[in-house]
Amino acid sequence: MILAAGRGERMRPLTDATPKPLLEVRGKPLMQWPIEALAAGGFTELVVNTAWLGEQISGRFGSKPLLGKHGALSISYSDEGRDFGGALETAGGIARALPRLGGVFWVAAGDVFVPDFAFTQASVDRFVASGKLAHLWLVPNPTHNLKGDFGLSAEGLALNSAGEKYTFSTIGLYRAALFAPPYCGIPAGNPAGLKAPLAPILRAAMDNELVSAELYTGPWTDVGTPERLLQLNTPR
Repeated sequence: MILAAGRGERMRPLTDATPKPLLEVRGKPLMQWPIEALAAGGFTELVVNTAWLGEQISGRFGSKPLLGKHGALSISYSDEGRDFGGALETAGGIARALPRLGGVFWVAAGDVFVPDFAFTQASVDRFVASGKLAHLWLVPNPTHNLKGDFGLSAEGLALNSAGEKYTFSTIGLYRAALFAPPYCGIPAGNPAGLKAPLAPILRAAMDNELVSAELYTGPWTDVGTPERLLQLNTPR
């Protein structure tokens, strides 16, 4: 699943007429980078949630985007804007799409630039064998998030409390069971359109040692401001 429903307030005025996942980075829509990476990893089915100007996203990529050497991919859309009038936040959006996602699935944000990240079946297999409910990729803290989000134990567990914390990259593997009681009270499919953040669900599972993590040190940018977008598109 790629998360693409946000309004992109901090990117205004660029996002007044264009959804943030369609802003171009190095010649491609921002969201195309993870789409191509998922296809290159051999994954064939993708769900994209949309809200703000969502029709532009589905219009740009359609149901079977042409990705050249990256392989075939089928996309379905969870249109939160059409169904509920706006975005449902991360956990609400995942719960809405849950019936389409299967027992284990990737989630990545459509507005984060991680050009070298590899979505692999080997990562999925390790996660399935671990018995954990989630596996997160953390990154060194950028200047706009110096306090970080989660700690990382020597055994590879994500931690609520730690002397050193890292930033959540937005990339993770999840079991559907994380989005069910006792961690999440939203029914699969989220028929009421409930809004809910993801962090409290993850933190509750971390307290039971059910979330693993690893540190990713490749290029990573949260494209959250026009200045960061300009920096990525400035030739070096």
